[in-house]
Amino acid sequence: MAENLGNPEEQIEVITEGMTEDVTDKKCPNCGATVVYDPETLAMSCPFCGYSRQLPKPEDNGQDVEELDFSSAKNRESLDWGKAKKSLVCKNCGAETIMDEADTAQCCPYCGSTQVMPVDNDEDVVAPGGVVPFEITKEKAAQLFKSWMKGKLFAPNDAKKSCEAKNFSGVYLPYWTYDSQTTSPYEVKLGFDSTDKDGNRHTTYKTYRGIYERFIDDETVYASKKTNNRFIKAASTFDFSKLRKYSPEFIAGFLAERYTVGLDEGWDIAKGQIKVKLQNEIGSMEKKKHHADSVSKVTFNTAYSKVTYKYVLAPIWIANFKFKEKLYNIVINGQTGQIKGEAPVSPLKVAIAIIIAIIVLIILFNIFSN
Repeated sequence: MAENLGNPEEQIEVITEGMTEDVTDKKCPNCGATVVYDPETLAMSCPFCGYSRQLPKPEDNGQDVEELDFSSAKNRESLDWGKAKKSLVCKNCGAETIMDEADTAQCCPYCGSTQVMPVDNDEDVVAPGGVVPFEITKEKAAQLFKSWMKGKLFAPNDAKKSCEAKNFSGVYLPYWTYDSQTTSPYEVKLGFDSTDKDGNRHTTYKTYRGIYERFIDDETVYASKKTNNRFIKAASTFDFSKLRKYSPEFIAGFLAERYTVGLDEGWDIAKGQIKVKLQNEIGSMEKKKHHADSVSKVTFNTAYSKVTYKYVLAPIWIANFKFKEKLYNIVINGQTGQIKGEAPVSPLKVAIAIIIAIIVLIILFNIFSN
């Protein structure tokens, strides 16, 4: 196992459309406009004349997302994002973004602040190896938001009628995924319950030892420190089996956040997650095997071998809406449509609900008392 994985620069950056002149900035052959990735058709489409060009599927070219070995991590990382870029920093939330030199940013995609300022950036930007493409369009995301808002029981009626999310930003989130063979010598203390002739319960403990082997496939780590939005993490359940080999075309028209959790740090986080998984599996396996009543303690040490990783991107929509001068955040999973966010609450509706609940409890109390 290689433990010295290298330390890619830890910045949070965003890459926008126009990554390479020969790929992402290709012009429409019909009208000359720039074609962008369309989540609805999974193709490169012209928003003006309707021209569409299907992107190759994995089964068409036989190319899977490459697993990279730790020992050659620094030498094999791709830097091929494309042409000249500029960096911006949000003075409100601290998020740093990087985009094409010709592009402009009106606001921060994470907090909605317009306090974005240019900063110097001369660092290389590591490119991902795979992408989970957007499947939810901006229009579909807006529809999902309206349906979600109307389903909020305690939201004010005015908010439900006038709700309109603005500044929808499509953002690709960064993830590390790790594969590894694990071998874990373990010791498990199991409890066996019994009852004596006087009806008293007793637990007898026995210790068992063994070796547990398990291949870990795609242990996923969210590679961002800057994004503290709890809704982003809550809505970020992705099907990584639909991962596609990275191509700049997939991020045409979208933003892509760069990792701020490095490869080494991500592996440490992954090992913590794997440890919890192995502990639960070993305990459950031994408990079932010996027909025990409880698991008192599981101790083990794990050796990792054949460790590989991928740096991948996964899609979300970020938006906000204002109600009575307060800004509310909304996050929609760009693959599944899962939505998380905060909605305004009507004090009147809450008070009515409490009163109704009290009345119901009083009625039930009187019924059962009689």
